[in-house]
Amino acid sequence: MASLKALKIRIGSVKSTQKITKAMKMVAAAKLRRAQEAAEAGRPYAQRLESVVASLASKVTVSESSPKLLAGTGKDQVHLFVVATSDKGLAGAFNTNIARLARRRAQELIAEGKTVKFYTIGRKGRAVLNRLFPKSFVHGIEPGDLGKLGFADARAYADDLIARFEAGEFDVAHLFYSNFKSVLTQEPTEQQIIPVAVPQGGAETASSGAVTAAVTYEPDEESILADLLPRNVAIQLYRAIRENAASEQGSKMTAMDNATRNAGDLIKRLSIQYNRARQAAITTELVEIISGAEAL
Repeated sequence: MASLKALKIRIGSVKSTQKITKAMKMVAAAKLRRAQEAAEAGRPYAQRLESVVASLASKVTVSESSPKLLAGTGKDQVHLFVVATSDKGLAGAFNTNIARLARRRAQELIAEGKTVKFYTIGRKGRAVLNRLFPKSFVHGIEPGDLGKLGFADARAYADDLIARFEAGEFDVAHLFYSNFKSVLTQEPTEQQIIPVAVPQGGAETASSGAVTAAVTYEPDEESILADLLPRNVAIQLYRAIRENAASEQGSKMTAMDNATRNAGDLIKRLSIQYNRARQAAITTELVEIISGAEAL
């Protein structure tokens, strides 16, 4: 059995840890509100732009003059996985769930004979995937605090990806991030961002079943797409960053709440153990005193 001094030191240590986790929970809760508002405010634009681009792409006949982001390379042999996580830990399974989805999809494509490369945004995602695919990384970014990233950062990442695509480094790019649902639920998500994914069923599916009107575009669809396609890549990356920022704080808040409660339970168990040991020590001392008095 541990000594009284050791138990007392451990109880004090756990209490200090509990204060830290409680403070981190409060900080995460404050950051979560701002991050959630930013994520929810950006969703309608990103979703609508994605549907508009898909609708336009479904009406265009792909030719040699079509934008490469629309036409693609004509192959799907090399896949680039853009895995967006965070640089910081202590956020529960937030980073692990995104990396797990990317790993599972990578293994499926490799089993089909495809080549998979990784482009990570966030140190934690790279750390997890690097153990399984050490030779498949092409680039890694450490963005720092996700809540402080703006559209200019997302646009820089998008420009880099588009330049690599036009240089022929990959055929298809998939974006992996965590879609924020609630404080308790963050859903790992995969989205094809390069080339634009045209839904099955053409324009009717792209417009989500709505009645499509006859629309005359000026300039033509390909000219509009040439401007919208790069912007769509940047917007989808920015959306993923905003969703990740909210998901990270939600997951961290839940993890710190669980850690605080676990620390409280541990303190109770250690306190009981300490009181029992102290009572046993007092009883032993009393027995020794009584035994000594009787011997006299």
